[in-house]
Amino acid sequence: MVRIFLAFLLLISISVKAQPSLKGGLNAFVNANKVYPAYSYQNFIQGTVTVAFKLDREGKVYGALVRQGIGTDLDDEALRLIRLSSGKWTVPASHDTSVVLIAPMTFSLSGTGVNERSPAQIQQAISNYKSNEGLTNAVLHFYQKKEGNAKPEELRRIEALKAELGYDEEYLASRIEDGKRKLKQGDEVGACEDFIFVKNMGSSKADELIARYCK
Repeated sequence: MVRIFLAFLLLISISVKAQPSLKGGLNAFVNANKVYPAYSYQNFIQGTVTVAFKLDREGKVYGALVRQGIGTDLDDEALRLIRLSSGKWTVPASHDTSVVLIAPMTFSLSGTGVNERSPAQIQQAISNYKSNEGLTNAVLHFYQKKEGNAKPEELRRIEALKAELGYDEEYLASRIEDGKRKLKQGDEVGACEDFIFVKNMGSSKADELIARYCK
């Protein structure tokens, strides 16, 4: 019985040692690299997002997807962080590359205003984000397809919708700054997503950055 127990402990030890690892740990990586997304930051939304992914022999991430999210731009940031970790994992020779790994990432805020929102208000902000995705896409589509002959009344309607959704100059400026931070991390894909979003919201303020980094 004792031998069986010791063998069981040995198997546990081997199993733990054989797991893929990220230098410094996942929590440290997230804290060092997270760019708290604008909508969730402005609405004091916090929580844990769980991402599922696989690793190849070189420690590169593939097949990443949100397993359990919050329903806001925090989900996108969690997925970005896992993709950013690609190639930084140490994978043991015994690792099965078909195994799905689960990474829970917790996003939290501190400081002024965090405790001023009630749980009901925060939940409403999450619901608003989900319900407004279609309207956001309508604005993006308009500016993507817009030519010089857009009717004035249509332009006014889109501008009013954009203001209603909160995509003002302050928000767009924050997206540009987020993109610049991602550039410093070597994440041109994530940065260009922010810059192109700004462009497709009818602003030219990210055009120089797009021309330089998003080819």
